[in-house]
Formats: sequence, structure tokens, C-alpha cells
Amino acid sequence: MRKTWLAVPVAALAVAPPWGELRPLYEDLHAHPELSFQEAATAVKLAGRLRALGFAVTTGVGKTGLVGVLENGEGPVVLLRTEMDGLPIEERTGLAFASRATGVSPGGETVPVMHACGHDVHMTAWAGAAAALVADRKSWRGTLVMIGEPAEETGGGAKAMIDDGLLTRFPRPDFALAIHDHDALPAGTAAVRAGPIFASADSVDVVVHGRGGHGARPNMTVDPVVIAARIVLSLQTLVSRENDPFDPAVVTVGSIHGGTKHNIIPDEVRMQLTVRAYKPEVRERLLRGIERIARAEAEAASAPAPPEVTVTSSTPVTVNDPAFAERVGAALRAALGPSRMGEGIQVTAGEDFGRFGEAGIPIVVIWIGASNPEALARARRDGTPLPGLHSALFAPDAEAAVTTGMEALVAAARDAFRRGARGR
Repeated sequence: MRKTWLAVPVAALAVAPPWGELRPLYEDLHAHPELSFQEAATAVKLAGRLRALGFAVTTGVGKTGLVGVLENGEGPVVLLRTEMDGLPIEERTGLAFASRATGVSPGGETVPVMHACGHDVHMTAWAGAAAALVADRKSWRGTLVMIGEPAEETGGGAKAMIDDGLLTRFPRPDFALAIHDHDALPAGTAAVRAGPIFASADSVDVVVHGRGGHGARPNMTVDPVVIAARIVLSLQTLVSRENDPFDPAVVTVGSIHGGTKHNIIPDEVRMQLTVRAYKPEVRERLLRGIERIARAEAEAASAPAPPEVTVTSSTPVTVNDPAFAERVGAALRAALGPSRMGEGIQVTAGEDFGRFGEAGIPIVVIWIGASNPEALARARRDGTPLPGLHSALFAPDAEAAVTTGMEALVAAARDAFRRGARGR
């Protein structure tokens, strides 16, 4: 008779490391974040844990990434991913183990660093899941691949690892799983949504050229500040007037710099944009529209040269494989219980886990709640949002978030091993 999933959670939870064992790791990771592609110390900590569990570990994959492989008989290859990098934010949570770390930005500037996106939660849950699966390896067969991905926040980590042979030097995954915390879900809950879950994300640089001169004689110049202002306003029509309202799209100008003094019209203005979409055709239309509008506004102002429009980085839309997501959802409901299952959320944030989906691997990102349930309920009643991801005040309900993330990864991984590659 085939073993049912309902028999699994008791055994799995019996060998899962308790919060008391995971808490020191969480607080250490939280207090010592590192910027993208600088996660050397973080990788050493995670690699050490995997080696102690019996994994064959390779470091330096995709610059600072790590890969752990544990073979456990014939069966599918299941990959569990965590991200390792922090953000250039100065933490203001007041926690006893708050980060006081600094790092050096790509521009050479010393900046504060914080785990403001929950990667410390993800790493701790990932480490706990590895320990639980190893301790209960008699109940599953296959190959478990654990990866610590660098530079997720800048969108380059997954690509760097894949380019460095992640899918060829190591066992190619039949399934890939990840978790991501969310401040709109109560800690202790999890959620799965099939289809697009994170948007594509493109970073676009625009350089507007003008002809500088004295601010008191603007008629002798071509003012790039005015051209840039017109571009900013005209870009809004890409979403409000050219895009189908049922197709999510975002064009945000996050940075604009030009000039040095009150009475000097500069020669150029530099702008930085972010573009989000769920459909490839929407993404392409937005990118073409940005260049079209920038060039048209410059030409209308008789600029001496057309603007330079450059896409500096891109991540694809992250799509949870529908069949795999359905099975993961069923496994989580059986393991956690219906009362701990929340509503799957679709966001326009970016996530480079989608690159594994692009490579033809069925992927699923599992949402886990991050906010204290009572505080979240009060915030909803009052209409005052709690500090969210990428906030200097973001402080997840760590114990509930970590343990739920660990349970979710174990349940989903065990189900993938049990069903095997033919269960896609």
C-alpha cells in the first residue's frame, strides 16, 4: 500500500531542529549581513553547516555562491535555494542583534547593510530544512541540492551561478523550491500561487544631453533638466494610456541627477528607471516606449544629441509551474493544516529565481508570513501599514517565520521526492 503524505509530518517534525538551535544562526546572520557578491563570511557559515550534515560542498560558484549535494539513492533531484545578500540600508529596528555592519558599494562608497528583505529568515529556514531532511533520509530517495545564491537583490546571482555551470557541473534539478517572506501575511502561515508570482524587472539608465550655460541666459542653452522633466511626465502615459489596465505594468523614475549650482544649466542629466511587467510583450512595449519618448522629447527641444537609453540589468518574470504549485499546495495543506494556509500573493517586485524556470526546471516559490499576527490585525483595523520589506524598520516575527519556512521546504521537498520526476 502506498504511504500517504499524512504519515510524513510527524516523522519530519520529530527530527527538525527546534527554534532554540536555529535562533543563534538567525541572529548571527541578521547582525552580520553582506552586500551582493560580497557574501564571503555568510557563505562560509552556510557551507560549514552543510558539510557537517554530510553534503559535498562547492564554494565560489557564481563568485560567492555555494552548492551542497547529498545523494541518497535513486530518485529525482530536488533543489532548495536561499539568497544570502543584504541591502544598503541602515537598520533602525532597535533589536538587540540589529545590524551595525557596513559594506562598500559598487561605486566605492561605504554604506550601512541590513537584512531588510528577510534573507536571514530564508537562510535559517533553509539550514533547518537541510538538517531535517538529512536526519530523516530513510523516508526519501533522490539527490538533494542546496544552493546559497549571491546577489539576488541586484538580480545577478542566479545568472552568475548558472553561467558558472550550476546546471551542468552539478546534478540538474527535476524540481526547484524557494521560500520568500511577506509582510502582508501573518507569521506562522504559508501560501502558494500558481503562475506568475514576481514580475520581470529591468533597470534602465537614461542620459539626456543638452547644451549648458548660464542660468540667467537660458535662451543660449538647451536645458536637459527641462527635457528630463518632460520625459518623466510623458513616461506616465506608457502605463496610463498605452497599456491594457488588466496587464500589470510599472515604470518608476527612481533617480534623477543633473547640475551643480543654482545658476548653471548643465550639459546633461542622468536618470535611473525600473520597469516591471508580467508579460514579455508588455515588458518589450514599455522598454521601446521609454526610448521612443526620451528621443522624442529631446528632438522637440532641439537637443544636440539623442538620449542614451541603456538597459543595465534584467530579471525575468518568476512563474510558479502550475502542476508543481498545485502539488506543493496540497502537501503544505496536509503538513501545516488548512488554518495555516494563506492567500497566494502576486507582486510586482523582482526575483531572479525565475531564471531556473527559464532553464526549463519546474519551480515554486512558497510565501511565508513575516508579520506578527496580532500586530498585523491591528494594522489592518487601524489602516496603518506595518514596516515592510526593504524598510529600515522591518523586523519579522522570526521564530514563527523561520519554523514555518522550514516546515514548508521539508513538506514540499519530501513530496517532490516521493512523486519523482514522472509526477510532473
